[in-house]
Amino acid sequence: MAQWLVKEEPEHYNYDQLERDGKTVWAGVKNPLAQKHLRAIRKGDRIFYYHTGKEKAVVATAKALGNAYPDPGDRDGKLYVVDVAPDRKLPRPVTLAEIKADKAFAGFPLVRMSRLSVMPVSDAEWARIEKLSRS
Repeated sequence: MAQWLVKEEPEHYNYDQLERDGKTVWAGVKNPLAQKHLRAIRKGDRIFYYHTGKEKAVVATAKALGNAYPDPGDRDGKLYVVDVAPDRKLPRPVTLAEIKADKAFAGFPLVRMSRLSVMPVSDAEWARIEKLSRS
């Protein structure tokens, strides 16, 4: 099972909305590298839900309900989407500033390529973010 981080503007679609909806189709990803990561998402993978914009924080976890699949709305057939369901809010949000200040995240894509909207999360990074959310 892999782990991922997906980013969204909370004004557009925040985690509370995902909880209310029960699930959503994660779509609209255009960046080629983010699309590469999105295509690799498989059923059961864990996902950190990150609020961009003013918040800039990991706020919750979610899960992939199935494997990524071709976007039915993409005429060119190049874009993929994935069905995502809420899991739980973190005890407290973990901010980008906290992550950047922690040397354990020196190689984390969120620090190195902050504009990327879908990225892998290593086991160590996942555990560290979970730990920070409880402190």
